[in-house]
Amino acid sequence: MSETNLARTASGTVVSDKMDKSITVLVERRIKHPLYGKYIKRSKKIHAHDEENQCQEGDLVTIEETRPISKTKSWKLSSIDRKATIIS
Repeated sequence: MSETNLARTASGTVVSDKMDKSITVLVERRIKHPLYGKYIKRSKKIHAHDEENQCQEGDLVTIEETRPISKTKSWKLSSIDRKATIIS
């Protein structure tokens, strides 16, 4: 019997990594307006658990839903899709 992963996933950009073992991810989605049909951007900031502190601001990441870790964290880092480019 194979076990499947039924956790919800979301992808977004890291906007803050100042907390210890935590990141803030901005998840944007596009919805169609019910009357006018125009596509509108909706966004939400989600706190996610980053155990090794490997993310930095600007990274494109995938997070998945998990059990509540703290008052505001119920998501964890699944993978880093693209690292941010550092311009110096």
